[in-house]
Amino acid sequence: MQQIEVYGTDWCPQVKEVLARLAGAGAAYRYHDIDTDKKAAKAVYRLQRGTRRVPTLVLPDGTVLVEPTDDQLRDHLTAAPGPERKGETE
Repeated sequence: MQQIEVYGTDWCPQVKEVLARLAGAGAAYRYHDIDTDKKAAKAVYRLQRGTRRVPTLVLPDGTVLVEPTDDQLRDHLTAAPGPERKGETE
């Protein structure tokens, strides 16, 4: 099953909102806390070419969303295939 990779921090309200939206939509995702996971922090730095903003999402098709708006997130979730969408966290 393909899932969305979500990079964030536990203290960021926007990260919490994105996680709630993903769970509410039944989207499969894996959360990486960049404050506690050095590999995840390096991945975000690399994905953003030198910056570190959260939330950062990597969609199954390789699309990277940095601090997505509600509309951007909704558009991408609507385009996701329905049968594979399940909420899960690591």
